[in-house]
Amino acid sequence: MSYLLISIVCSVLVSVLLKLMQRRGIDTAQGITWNYLAAAVLCFVLLDPPLATLARADAPQGELALLALLLPGIFLALSASVRAAGIVRTDIAQRMSLVLSLLAAFLWFGERVDGLRIAGLVLGVIAIACLVVRPERGARSDGWQAWALPLLVLVGYASVDVLLKRLSASGTPFAASLQLAFVAAFAVMLAVQLLRAWRGHVALTRAALGSGLLLGVLNFANILFYVKAHRALPEHPAVVFSMMNIGVVLLGTLAGVFGFGERLGRLNLLAIPLAIVAIALIASGMR
Repeated sequence: MSYLLISIVCSVLVSVLLKLMQRRGIDTAQGITWNYLAAAVLCFVLLDPPLATLARADAPQGELALLALLLPGIFLALSASVRAAGIVRTDIAQRMSLVLSLLAAFLWFGERVDGLRIAGLVLGVIAIACLVVRPERGARSDGWQAWALPLLVLVGYASVDVLLKRLSASGTPFAASLQLAFVAAFAVMLAVQLLRAWRGHVALTRAALGSGLLLGVLNFANILFYVKAHRALPEHPAVVFSMMNIGVVLLGTLAGVFGFGERLGRLNLLAIPLAIVAIALIASGMR
């Protein structure tokens, strides 16, 4: 259970660190770049990915290339959502991406349809609707970005999940897929940062380097300890799944409301218990 707790804390700390970087004027795009350097090194050292499998003729190169582009894009969207909509709504949106992932599993991967997961799917859609409703007057609001960016995060993380499922179905090891995605994402983001610096739009800074490396450690630790939690409880995947998602929703809410004074509308607040119940129902259907 300690693995799961560490994974939950690291997941929320990613959003917290992005928020702190924004408050201190640190360029988050640079930070996200160095994040992928740290994640790539840690993946290579700790997971020992079987890279030879990527050279096979039947390796899904298209899906791997798409994943490499999607990862930095969704991380940039996550950063923008934390800025515009806050940690609470962003973390809930990230976890509610499982609703779209579940729908994809029903439609494309042949997973069985059952009453509990359908109920969770319906509640999840309602939770998403409550989540993206514009906060009432007096609550924090940044116009269209406050609802559009959490939706982008939701769709982006669901897309990553679907891509990983497709890669797994093709026989590509998870660690190898992750390694290539991290390296490629770093290469893409580094090229963008060097171009920005060359054009004089932004200067590369040590603060962004240090924050980005820490971001990468947290990002990778979230993945690593979630995998370890599943390995420690191989017969209880639903428990790990539900506790991870519910834990992030609850801890993200505490961090956003009490740590950063985020204010939510009544419908936004309703999204929290709806999301928790939806996650529990979906997890129950996994048993």
